[in-house]
Formats: sequence, structure tokens, C-alpha cells
Amino acid sequence: VQLQASGGGTVPAGGSLRLSCQSSEYIVADYAVAWFRQAPGKEREFVAAITWNSMDTFYSDSVRGRFIISRDNAKSMGYLQMNSLKPEDTAVYYCAAQPAKYHTYPYLAAERTYDDWGQGTLVTVSS
Repeated sequence: VQLQASGGGTVPAGGSLRLSCQSSEYIVADYAVAWFRQAPGKEREFVAAITWNSMDTFYSDSVRGRFIISRDNAKSMGYLQMNSLKPEDTAVYYCAAQPAKYHTYPYLAAERTYDDWGQGTLVTVSS
């Protein structure tokens, strides 16, 4: 599965952005979708994940309550609505997808779970 992330840009602190993740193939049942991010000089970190049926969502502590992950299986799309953005949210955001064996936070938050990644979209939050 090839993934394309889009929707990044520059926004002031407190603003909002909506990222999109387009899959080249129909995202069938059992595919979890996740977002990770990598800030300059830092390691890539987990942001959010959603199970194939949208029944379960998981968030890192740093974005919980501000970001919302969603998906539209009919359109093979994943989304990340980012609200109340902070300068520390500045990073390249990547989407990832994988048939999920488990619907647990440790499994879905791990980079090694995912084989398919998009190339990333840059989000810059100005102070």
C-alpha cells in the first residue's frame, strides 16, 4: 500500500490544520491507520492511531484532547484534525497503515508495527 500525506502548512499558535492520508489501494478491514511525527533533531514519535472500524482510537499524551484521528474506508482516506496547535507540534507528519493483529496502544503506537509509510507533510506552528 502506498500512502500520500498532505495538508501541512504554516499556522500561528492556537490555529488548526487537517492532514489527509490517501491510500493507493482500498484500505480493507483489519488495516489500522496511524500518524507519527518527527521534529527537527528528534526521533520520530507516535501521534495517533485508529482501528479499521474506527471503534478504537489512541493518542499520545502530548496531543490527546487537541487532535482527532478519523478515517473514511470507502474513500481509502485517513485524517488528522489538529486543533490548538503549539510551536512544539512543529514536525514532519507521516501516516502509516498496517493490517493490525492487535488493537492495543503498545502495538499501534510502535513504529515497527507498520510496513507502509507516506513521505510526510511538514507542519510549522509559529509562536
